[in-house]
Amino acid sequence: AMSPSKPDEIQKLAAPLRLQVLDGLRRAIIEGRRAPGARLTERELTEMLGVSRTVIREALRQLETEGLIANVPHKGPVVRELSLAEAKDLYTIRAVLEGLAARLFVQNAGDAELKQLAQALDVVAGAYERGDAQEVLETKNRFYAVLFEGAGSETLSSMLGTLHARIWRWRALGLSHPRRSNSRSRESVKGLRAMLAAIRGRDAEAAERLTRDEAQAAAAEVMRLIELKAAAQ
Repeated sequence: AMSPSKPDEIQKLAAPLRLQVLDGLRRAIIEGRRAPGARLTERELTEMLGVSRTVIREALRQLETEGLIANVPHKGPVVRELSLAEAKDLYTIRAVLEGLAARLFVQNAGDAELKQLAQALDVVAGAYERGDAQEVLETKNRFYAVLFEGAGSETLSSMLGTLHARIWRWRALGLSHPRRSNSRSRESVKGLRAMLAAIRGRDAEAAERLTRDEAQAAAAEVMRLIELKAAAQ
């Protein structure tokens, strides 16, 4: 007879696999290996990844919740195109939440976290100097991860995680676009340094305002580039 503990063991095994599949698909979309409008058929994914349809179905449902894919009638799941209006909406929300994270960081983070944040910013500045768009994106993600962690709110971190997953495409466009304004890199580092100074001075209000300003400046640049792109088509 089967011991009653067996189903639990199966569950334990299945969980990491489910997460691996979800993470892999999410990354493929985020890094542009699955283009907007591309179909994601269950059969193809099942064969490619060697996992059950149930696992694939769960992953697709989760990605739909995150706004990365859409279920289109007669077509099934496809990678979503983000509209300009939606990008604006997401950026507005992101600015408010990141500002809140900075305020909470001032209230909750200790010296060790502050030191980590300062170090993360130096790495960002170095990446900007080298002018490698991919490196800038990764180092900025790290900087914000330190900020969100120091804020000490699980809920806020998970909401921001979802937002970041949805706007990654626009951020990448903003950093690697040939028509990107050269002054934007300098402004960005300046904005982040001002933000850090306010956090260091334990000024929660200024930290929130400056963080929000920086997010809005990034958004404005991305909107300008999206509008250029739309005009060119």
